[in-house]
Amino acid sequence: MTTIMEKAHSGIVTEEMRYVAKKEGVDAETIRKHLSRGLIVIPKNVNSKSIPVGIGKLMLTKVNANVGTSRDYVDIEAEVEKAITAEKYGADTLMDLSTGGDLDLIRRRIMDAVNIPVGSVPIYQAAGNGIENMTSDDMFNAVRKHAVDGIDFVTIHAGVTLQSFERLKGSDRILDVVSRGGAFTIAWMKQNNEENPFYSEYDYLLELAREYDMTVSLGDGMRPGCINDASDRAKFEEFIILGELVKKARAEGIQTFVEGPGHVPIDEIGLSVRAMKHLTGNAPVYLLGPLVTDIAPGYDHITAAMGGAVAGMHGADFLCMTTPAEHLALPDVDDIREGAIVTRIAAHAADLTKEGVREKSRAADREMALARRDLDWNRQLNLAIDSEKACAIHARSKNEETCSMCGELCSIKMMRDVIQK
Repeated sequence: MTTIMEKAHSGIVTEEMRYVAKKEGVDAETIRKHLSRGLIVIPKNVNSKSIPVGIGKLMLTKVNANVGTSRDYVDIEAEVEKAITAEKYGADTLMDLSTGGDLDLIRRRIMDAVNIPVGSVPIYQAAGNGIENMTSDDMFNAVRKHAVDGIDFVTIHAGVTLQSFERLKGSDRILDVVSRGGAFTIAWMKQNNEENPFYSEYDYLLELAREYDMTVSLGDGMRPGCINDASDRAKFEEFIILGELVKKARAEGIQTFVEGPGHVPIDEIGLSVRAMKHLTGNAPVYLLGPLVTDIAPGYDHITAAMGGAVAGMHGADFLCMTTPAEHLALPDVDDIREGAIVTRIAAHAADLTKEGVREKSRAADREMALARRDLDWNRQLNLAIDSEKACAIHARSKNEETCSMCGELCSIKMMRDVIQK
């Protein structure tokens, strides 16, 4: 089939491009040009019912939410509720990371529950009977199964190779590999003494992606899992490999974006994002966090939002939310809600600084400033990213004109009265 990227190359503006252009306030021809170069992706499988979402250059920073069962806790209805909650509170995409229960049923239920694009990690299903029993056929068959179901984008850890593993072994990392897909891949390579099939047979992967026009998210199997491990040789070795894989995918008309760290101190985030952009030909960058400290379990939605805002300022396009349950437990619905909202805030903070979206993002803040000047509470509460929480807190105020922080000593009210006199 002809992929959306190939259509863009041929000068064709598709319905998906027009939809994204209207939503983002960007000319459709601009969307086409950037998509043809791989600077924008619109993940949408031909079998998917999802709404088109633009990720990349000149696009608003997007937010992903992870949901899914674990082998310790399987409750399909809970995961469906989490998916619905994530979409309600601002997630632009979802990823189903399920590892326990009927994975096919769970994936389909989640996809049916939302309108936004859904991604997955096929190797989780391929390894269902144990890594020791997994074959390369299992890995590619899982990719095909997810593609047939309509998954819009798949995370593939093709940058985890025998070469990058050697770099890892020569490092002083504390946490080696914290990516589950990366760990599966390394265990398979070591057991079979063979190269990662997703790397050695990458051309076949691209053929599968082409058949369903499925976007490939090149996973960060070597991402640092703690501050000590940030910006090391293994991470940059993977960036280089991912850049080569992006180039191959673009040549075949397959959309790609690249995933990145992880845990990174604030002063190294810019370096990581710029390096990823440079080495991957400015492919859209998708980050988990990054988390800016390791010592805040229970608040890692905050540490990730801090890192996400800085990363977005330096050019990250796509932020994967972290919840308060990160490092502690499977998140519940409340965790998903909190994670979605704080990541949405981080994305907006980044957009206040970014080319192409700065003006329209600042317009929203200007509207809030005008509402505050006018002491227009209804307008303020409606403009809030989390209107529900803002309303609940403001309800505690007894003064209808001002909030209970300052009451009659409200500086905005005093200045308004002075100027009006």
